[in-house]
Amino acid sequence: MSSDTIPQTVLFPDLFDKPLVATFDQPHASSDGGAVLLNAAERPYGLIEGFARCLIDDRQPGKVQHTLRDLLAQRIFGLACGYPDANDADRLADDPMQKLLLGRDPIVGDPIASQPTISRFENGVASQALYAMGRELAARVVERHRRRLHGRARRITIDLDPTDDPTHGAQQLTFFNGHYDGWCYLPLLAFVTFNDEVEQYLCAAILRPGNAPATRGALGLLRRLLPRLRLAFPKARVLVRLDGGFATPELFAFLEAESGLDYVGAMGENAVLTRLAEPTMVEARARSEASGQTAHVYTEARYAAKTWPHERRVVIKAEMVRLPGRTPRDNARFVITNLRQTPRFLYERIYCARGDIENRIKALHEGLQIGRTSCCRFWANQLRGLLTAAAYVLMQELRLRAAHTVCARTQVTGLRERLLTLGVHVVVSVRRIVLHLPTSTPFVDAWRHIACALGARAG
Repeated sequence: MSSDTIPQTVLFPDLFDKPLVATFDQPHASSDGGAVLLNAAERPYGLIEGFARCLIDDRQPGKVQHTLRDLLAQRIFGLACGYPDANDADRLADDPMQKLLLGRDPIVGDPIASQPTISRFENGVASQALYAMGRELAARVVERHRRRLHGRARRITIDLDPTDDPTHGAQQLTFFNGHYDGWCYLPLLAFVTFNDEVEQYLCAAILRPGNAPATRGALGLLRRLLPRLRLAFPKARVLVRLDGGFATPELFAFLEAESGLDYVGAMGENAVLTRLAEPTMVEARARSEASGQTAHVYTEARYAAKTWPHERRVVIKAEMVRLPGRTPRDNARFVITNLRQTPRFLYERIYCARGDIENRIKALHEGLQIGRTSCCRFWANQLRGLLTAAAYVLMQELRLRAAHTVCARTQVTGLRERLLTLGVHVVVSVRRIVLHLPTSTPFVDAWRHIACALGARAG
């Protein structure tokens, strides 16, 4: 049975006090009526144009139906709308809103690209173009916030963090990772925060093999990102926050060679650090025994690993953890830094604040499915990661514009449900395009606020 033979009308004769008829007979309707906001959100960045300039179109001109720019726009906007698979393209080919987002007439415009076209595109991008696209992503994000803040920032914080991307097929460069107990990729993500803002803005997404050490790609990323940030914000002091896997002599040496740069990074426990922490652990155990609760005590020391040229400051958090029904256990944590604040302030207020990027990474996985790296080619999966990062940048822009509304702190999935996934009937006349959206839209005030913040005018 084909889709053409499936009845377009469904009848529920006994569900309510009157027969209910559901009819799929609106050819010029869409479920993504609010997605026009994405087009407006992309304008301050110019990400699609920037990405397109990184690509070389070697297709035969006479056979080209979809420009590279349109293919990029289709994938980025589709990801933001909740369509992560290339297979979704076939179902959305004639969706009026998806055509409108690409600048086509929503009624009589050509259909958007099909799944085979999308797949050929994803597998045809070379590594050099992907490198250029990665630079373009960082440049566009930094420039957007330079304009927003008028080049004035007191402090800029860079957070680097790897995440696991489980793989389940024959993708290139997937390896078994003992830490995550599975076959995976290990993408490296970078976020920037300005002053005391709560938002951490994604500016880089680098796909790496599943057996990559945490530091792979980190030095190169910082070498590209730091000069760009300093050029855009010449008076800002930069702080780099790192997880434990980044504690290598090469990375510390690089950070210390940079003038006006602060860093704080976790370090794994070893015999020397355990010995340095022991006197404080004794105090933490005594406090925990007396209170019956988890207790922690802070101190600091000077420490140098064998491969380090000199000692560095290490902040020690000595903690005795007590949980109901479990045996109390020691939990010593160590942070290497060149900052001078007190140990407690440095650990709790500066280092622990980096934990908020876990929420951003969770949104990338759950809201945009950045882990949908199912292509066989490694570079095709890297492209998917970059396009997903671009879609996330647009969602962050919507959240930024939603300040002082009920959507100001809404996560990606919630933004999509509240602002983008709206039923719409599209009407095109000679003079204009009209989107007929439901009057009962629950978050219409927030939608209007964001639209006006992105350049719309109240009619």
